Parts: sequence; C-alpha cells; structure tokens
Amino acid sequence: MSDTPNHPPASGDDREVLTTRQGHPVWDNQNQRTIGDRGPATLENYQFLEKISHFDRERIPERVVHARGATAFGEFEAYGTIGDEPIDRYTRAKVLQPGGRCEVAVRFSTVAGGRDSSEAARDPRGFAVKMYTEDGNWDLVGNNLGVFFLRDAVKFPDFIHSQKPDPVTFERQVPNRVFDFASQTPESLHMFSLVLSPRGLPASYRHQQGFGVNTYRWVNAAGETKLVKYHWIPEQGVRSWTQEDATKAQGDELGVHTKDLYDAIDRGDFPAWELRVQLMDDHDHPELDWDPLDDTKVWPENDFPVQAIGRMVLNRKPENFFLESEQIAFGTGVLVDGLEFSDDKMLVGRTFSYSDTQRYRVGPNYLQLPVNQPKGVKGGVRTNQRDGAMAYDQGAGGENPSVNYEPSILGGLREADGPENDEIGPVIQGRLTRRKIQRTDDYRQAGERYQLSEGWEKDDLVANWTDQLSQCDRPIQERMVWHLLLADDELGTRIGEGIGIGVDDVRHLKPLPSQGWGPAEQARLENLGSNGPRDVSGLTMTHCVPNERDNRADQGVAAD
Repeated sequence: MSDTPNHPPASGDDREVLTTRQGHPVWDNQNQRTIGDRGPATLENYQFLEKISHFDRERIPERVVHARGATAFGEFEAYGTIGDEPIDRYTRAKVLQPGGRCEVAVRFSTVAGGRDSSEAARDPRGFAVKMYTEDGNWDLVGNNLGVFFLRDAVKFPDFIHSQKPDPVTFERQVPNRVFDFASQTPESLHMFSLVLSPRGLPASYRHQQGFGVNTYRWVNAAGETKLVKYHWIPEQGVRSWTQEDATKAQGDELGVHTKDLYDAIDRGDFPAWELRVQLMDDHDHPELDWDPLDDTKVWPENDFPVQAIGRMVLNRKPENFFLESEQIAFGTGVLVDGLEFSDDKMLVGRTFSYSDTQRYRVGPNYLQLPVNQPKGVKGGVRTNQRDGAMAYDQGAGGENPSVNYEPSILGGLREADGPENDEIGPVIQGRLTRRKIQRTDDYRQAGERYQLSEGWEKDDLVANWTDQLSQCDRPIQERMVWHLLLADDELGTRIGEGIGIGVDDVRHLKPLPSQGWGPAEQARLENLGSNGPRDVSGLTMTHCVPNERDNRADQGVAAD
C-alpha cells in the first residue's frame, strides 16, 4: 500500500502546520520528489535539500575543553554586606549592593572528555556562572577544586594535549602521557592531589563546590582596590565518589550528573549555593611564602576568612539543550564595573582564549544569541558593531540608523558616563622578561591538603595515585615519587610502596632545571622521607570541608 500525498488532517487535528525555514507549508514530509515512486530523485527538490543540508550542519565544533556539560538557570540575590560591613566599602558593582539581584545561567562540565563522554569520569568539573546584571553580563568561570594545574597560560595547550587522547592511537588519558607532563611540571602536584582524591569525582553537580580559581580585583567608588577570590558553597552539602562508586554509576548512565540535576529541578528540589569571597590588600605580600596570584595555591582561610555576599538558586533547565547549553559562551574577561582583573598570568591568558574560542566555535556574532545576550540591561545592547556571519540582532543603535560610528553629531551613540576614579591598583615597575614567579613552593600545600583530608579520602587518593603510576615508565614513576615525598612523607611512602619504589630509589634525583627551588625545598630534599608530617595545626584550607561519600559501589543506589 503506497502513501497518499497531501491527505487532509484528521478531524479535530488543530496542531500547527509544519513549514520549511522559508515559511513554506510542508504537505508531504515522508517522501522526496522523484520521477515515479521508485526514483530517481530530482535535484530541484528544495524541501529535501534544505532539510538535509541543515542536518549536515547541526553540530557546531565541540569545545576543545569542557565539551561535556549541562546548563541550568535561576536567580542570584546579593546580601549587600560582607561580614558586618556594607559591601560598597570594597566594590561599587551594582549587582552586589543591597537589593541586587539578577538572572543567572550556570554550566557545569567535565574538562577532558568529548561531548558524549561519561560524566562519571575522574576529571575537574567546570563551574561557569553567567550573571545577567543591569550593567551587562558578568561571567565567573572556574572549577570545583579551587586551584589549577598551571600558573602560566603559555603551558595550557601542552597540558591539555597531555590529557587528551593519544594522537596516534586515540587512547583516552594515557597515564604515561599524563604523568610524563606532570613529572616535569611539579606546580601541578596540588591539583593532581585533588583530582585523584574523591573530590575529583563529585557525586553530582548539585553536591560540589565552585571556585573562581583566578585572583580578581574589587574596586570601590573611590578607586580603592582589593584582591578577591570567589567560592560557591552548596547548601546541599558536598558528596563525592570513590572510583568504585563512579564505575557503578557510569554503568547505569553516561550522563548521570545531567540527569541528576534536571531530575532535581523537575521535582522542585532546586539546588542553591552561597557566594563567598576572600579579600586581601592589593599588593604582592612579600611576607607570604606563596604568591597571591598563583593559581596553584589557595589562600589559608584562617588568615583570609571566607565571607558570604550572596546566594544563587537554580530552578529551570534548558527548553532546548543545543540553544541554551551548547551555544552558551563564557569568558573570564566579561566583568562589570566594580570588578576588575588582577595581574594573574593565567587570568590574562584565559581572558583572550575564552572569547577567542567562542568566536571560532559558535561564530563572530555569538553574543547576539539569546542565551548570551545581556538581558539584564535596560534598553538592551546598543553598539556600532555590524554584520558578520549569521548576524541575528544588531542592537538598537542610535536615533540615526545611518550612523554606525562614534564620535558623531548626526544622531549616533555617545560614550557612557565613566567612574570618577579610573586609575586603579598599585604602580607596577619592571622590565620585560620571561621568568616564573619567585615564590613557587610546589609541595607545601599538596602535603598540607593530604594531612587535612579525611581517612577515607587519603586511602582513595593513595589507591588512585598508585593505580595511575603503576601504568607509567620507571623514570616517570621515580620522579613522581620524588615529588610526592617532598610534599609529604606518608603520602610519598605509601604510593612508593604501592609501585615498588622506596626513598633510596629516588634520593639521587636532583631538582628539575625548570622548577622553582628555595631553602624550604632544599631542606626537605636533604631529609627526604624523614621530614615528619606537615604541621597543619590551626590551618583552615579551602576545599577541606566535610565530604560525604555517596556509596554506590556497595549500596547500588545514591541518596537523594
């Protein structure tokens, strides 16, 4: 029995009519135009050609990093204070003042995997927040671990290449490649000690912390500045998996975190986070043994207390995943008045790279897409930028549409009123150079974090380090055990025992020519393996909050 073309709708069928993108009604969506019912097909078959050619282009290039992710939407509300002080003492950003509120979009993601990879893989999680404020968009783009592998953006492509599949075999995250790079980059030790702990496997997007990672500046109305670090603390608590838990979850669902997030929103269990900050005077702080602009370090919370400034609730999932999650675009350079950059080398590099990759991935007019538009701005965008591929919404412009330049007296746009104080921050003096920062100390915080970890976290960290390094060549194993012993005796000894390498096997190794080295490191090297535990008395370390295990391996199910 052949299909009957152009059959009328059934009685009572009042659905909207399917059209092409040109608006032409489609009266047969089952058959191409052919010569006879067996073909051949005709080339002027516009309806089919439009449909199939669009289908061929339905996927934009996936993100080089953070390809796998999910977006949710909600609201942010500021407290208007920091501690018992008004927040305008430190920043003039309107969104953070009393009564400040705005819509938000948050994209959670993994880093190394592709768009269809498992969300239960061990990996840092991206935690990117877009606030649609009255002064324009503010993007706070960070991760769930508080630090990063590097302190200089020039090494970012190398690091990512070491994490990505082998370019010959396409085998995913080959330990010998990962730790070949890490063994020659000791600044990454702190971050690897988090990724290989249960913190590297959050039980859900809802049960993870978020951090801005980079150091930023706040600016008040008088032009006075403070250095600032951002923290998102989940009201749901922190829950993590061991590798066994993650393996069980991955066997049930590759997109386990997206499903958990969207199911929670569907049932009205809206996840919430409190935004907290650490502040520091804006200078280089020579009294510290670490640099405040070093992204491989956290600021001790006993010295720089974390203070709450607002709250975010997510209560809506995307209406269309591609439009609102694949095409959403973030950048560390997207700041509003009162929020500023610091001289953090990673931040400077990210600020170029993030927006540049969006122009390549989505297109030069990516900011015209609804999910990226600054919807909090009264009157919308007004710009003289014009045209480009896939131009969608040029903005209102001035009263004279012929004037797409500035300055003009013919009805174009004018400059905005600027701040009274536009010279900010300390005076910088120096000569052009290519040098690492002076205060590196790549081992102390990695060792302190181990000492502050819970017992089950320590055991899981050692097991994961041991498993990964057991798959590496002997020279890589030895150098990594050497690094780990410099961080903490117990940590290095336990991992070394797991792969058959003792202190005497690595004692002969010298510091890497490329690494920073000072008296503290030299003293530990001279007493390698016998330094005793790191002193963490009185230390409150970022991310060392209570961490509940979501035990899927034994129970088979997760708690709500």
